[in-house]
Amino acid sequence: MIRVLIVDDQVVVTEGLRVILSLAPSVEVAGVAYDGAQAVELVGKLKPDLVLMDLKMPGMNGIRATRAIREQYPDTHILVLTTYSADEWVFDAIRAGASGYLLKDSDGDDIVAAIEGTVEGRTHIDPAIADKLLALARQQVRPDTAIFADLTERELTILRYIARGLTNPDIANRLVLAEGTVRNNVSMILNKLGVADRTQAAALAWHHGLVQRGAGDVETPSQE
Repeated sequence: MIRVLIVDDQVVVTEGLRVILSLAPSVEVAGVAYDGAQAVELVGKLKPDLVLMDLKMPGMNGIRATRAIREQYPDTHILVLTTYSADEWVFDAIRAGASGYLLKDSDGDDIVAAIEGTVEGRTHIDPAIADKLLALARQQVRPDTAIFADLTERELTILRYIARGLTNPDIANRLVLAEGTVRNNVSMILNKLGVADRTQAAALAWHHGLVQRGAGDVETPSQE
């Protein structure tokens, strides 16, 4: 059972989400918070597996709350839930440690699937948000990709798969590698890039143009 904390300053939203999630056998609503400060407090008390986090709230907003929760409770997943696909806080939310980005108009099945996938280690980005990320990446992409210079060919391939939301078992199957080998490679990637988790690594890959939306499968690297 996945324990979820709902965070939103609008009661109609929190109650609607509570009803949707109550219909999912894999999810339990652990509690509801109506601002960022209350969310941080309740994560400490309730120990949810995942937080559904609104961004624009009075007082402590969702970005600051996400950062605080990730710093204090690093095992807690955070899935951002917002109204606008063109939200200017897209990158800020990911940099703060969010594991994914979902629109509030998503249907119930999609919300539950995103929750389940996020807890399993997938990076969930709503398609409309992915388009926004790609547009921003194209605007801000740097021609110098020196940030990836220390990565081996295999590590670059694995990073591309991470950016597309694949888990370690998924990557291991694609590359015909042991899962432990992939796990070690992921640790090396995070260390070389100086990031805390695979979501931040994925954000770097998108931001610097290492992956492109709509591209086919990543090529399998030569054996090292």
